[in-house]
Amino acid sequence: GGLLFVLGLRGPAMPVDMACASSLAALHQAVAALQRGDVDLALVGGVNTILSMALAGSIGIWGCFPKSGQCNAFDSAADGFIRSDGGCAVLVLQSLSKAEADGNRIWGLVKGTAVNQSGVGAALPVPNGPARERVMEDALAMAGIDPAGVDYRGSLTAPGTSLGDP
Repeated sequence: GGLLFVLGLRGPAMPVDMACASSLAALHQAVAALQRGDVDLALVGGVNTILSMALAGSIGIWGCFPKSGQCNAFDSAADGFIRSDGGCAVLVLQSLSKAEADGNRIWGLVKGTAVNQSGVGAALPVPNGPARERVMEDALAMAGIDPAGVDYRGSLTAPGTSLGDP
């Protein structure tokens, strides 16, 4: 709510905490609010900040710290990641018709979004392949895109772990 207060805006303001998926889950909520007509414009922001050193340290228990001491996302040498503060992004969303009517520059279109939960698995941080595939299929269905026509259905999460970034 602080940003809305500073900018003099009204409407729903909510934090979304879903670990690596937080920004995408927030985007999903904003798209849904626009489609329902709850809002005319949505701001979707994402930032990584370490608020708990205990939680940040717990990734060591999960075997996520790289033995090399370096992050190697998208690399065959990927063996873990190191959390850090930083990185912030904000998207301004409107319906296409409203953006065009307002004369706004359109940088891209959100065709489909989806969220889900893996449920019970080997361990909390272990990715669930079928759940990832299902959420991608749901987003493609929302977009009206036939999955058979998509050459690559992958995730750009890139945690740099052997399980999450094979």
